[in-house]
Amino acid sequence: MISVLLCDDHALIRRGIRDTLAEAPDLRVVGEAGDYGELRALLREHTPDVLVLDIQMPGRSGLDVLQVLRDEGSPIRVLVVSMHPEDQYALRALKAGAWGYVNKGDDPQQLVAAVRSVGQGRKYISPEVALMLAENLSTPQNSLPHEKLSDRELQTLVMIASGKRLSDIAEELVLSPKTVSVYRARVLEKLGLTNNSELTVYAIRNHLVQDS
Repeated sequence: MISVLLCDDHALIRRGIRDTLAEAPDLRVVGEAGDYGELRALLREHTPDVLVLDIQMPGRSGLDVLQVLRDEGSPIRVLVVSMHPEDQYALRALKAGAWGYVNKGDDPQQLVAAVRSVGQGRKYISPEVALMLAENLSTPQNSLPHEKLSDRELQTLVMIASGKRLSDIAEELVLSPKTVSVYRARVLEKLGLTNNSELTVYAIRNHLVQDS
């Protein structure tokens, strides 16, 4: 039996994942967390085979959690499940220590297959991600400007482009508004942009956010 812990800040998403995994007789969900604090509390009680982890969460992001677990030498294998397309976060997640990456829009059975694969000690990489890895190795010089941003800078970019104010971002990430302003300034400088409008256009053109 493969034990699974879920971490996603949306209760409906967690329920959907839990219900999907419940249909597999060899998978068992042992706990759910809505943020990093709840996750840490659960990890004091459980050491699951697989942690199904969202990328975008208030406070510490999924990428932050991956870094913490790697620094602690945790044996837990992490499967990242995100609403973002593979080309935006999959490579970052895998480089940060994830064992696999699944898009929330994929077929539910793909999630089951991914959890089972990771739980059995095998990396789960979709054909799309495998192609990206090959292209990344063969043509690293063709990377886009936002791919050179740090994880926190990319997170700030996406949130600003989604229409959130700096004060809202600061509260959600548990940072000071001044710190968020520094991240924003770094993003603008690295992308060669001057304001939030240009930043939003860039994010839409590069499919970092959806055009509403």
